[in-house]
Amino acid sequence: MWRDRNKHQISGIAVALFVIALAAGSALMVATNSRTPMYVGIAIGTYLLFSIKVADQWEKVAVLRLGRYIGLRGPGMFHIIPVVDSLSRFVDQRVRVASVTAESTLTRDTVPVNVDAIVFWLVWNAEKSILEVEDFVQAITMSAQTGLRESIGRHELGQMITERESLGRELQRILDEKTNSWGITVQSVEIRDVRIPQALEDAMSRQAQAERERQARNILGQAETEISDKFLQAASTYKDNPVALHLRAMNMLYEAIKERGSMVIVPSSAVETMGLGGNLATAALAKGSMT
Repeated sequence: MWRDRNKHQISGIAVALFVIALAAGSALMVATNSRTPMYVGIAIGTYLLFSIKVADQWEKVAVLRLGRYIGLRGPGMFHIIPVVDSLSRFVDQRVRVASVTAESTLTRDTVPVNVDAIVFWLVWNAEKSILEVEDFVQAITMSAQTGLRESIGRHELGQMITERESLGRELQRILDEKTNSWGITVQSVEIRDVRIPQALEDAMSRQAQAERERQARNILGQAETEISDKFLQAASTYKDNPVALHLRAMNMLYEAIKERGSMVIVPSSAVETMGLGGNLATAALAKGSMT
């Protein structure tokens, strides 16, 4: 949780002024041989020690005079009246980060999940945050946790896993509507992690694996169907065109024997079907006549 600076913290400048006043009083006491300057120096130093305050560049603080709000101070050095004036805690106006966790929260489809989120917020109106909220840091944390549980209950598990950005935007809108009247704005909410029980995670893994196997089988069956359709079309073409069938057969035979040292045994019925006997004899006679 963010820790704001203590309102009773004494600044380094006040300590330095106290030392200077004390040293000046001591020097005057020695010069005048009287203790009065020493007492005066102690009184002035003590007053400055508790009246001089310093706020950093990003800080604001409220000043209450006799319990009544009189204004904001900071950044830089400012002066208060000790005992009469009091300070609220210093408010840091930089962007802050709050970590929120929702454990064992049921989703819309009754699945228990553990969700971690990060809330980015800042104080844009220090006066409202000081005067209207007792502890705005705790209020932001509790509101974010409650809003996260409400958002989880309105979404299914699948939506939470795949649509984290939309869940974060919805939670940011819910929180901003609630905290805007406090002088605080929620800039963004990021869903850091969504965890489910181990048994359910194993079951989902098996389901995903079965779904992938089903898709693979469907793709394989579709490929077999397409191949059989192509074969059917080819058979229809070869049925009406014997020459094309012979050319295809010769091409297949050539592809089989084009590698060196290979041997292909072709049944005699296939040779007769393709009409290779006459072709081979013609090729052999032509070769003999040439020699």
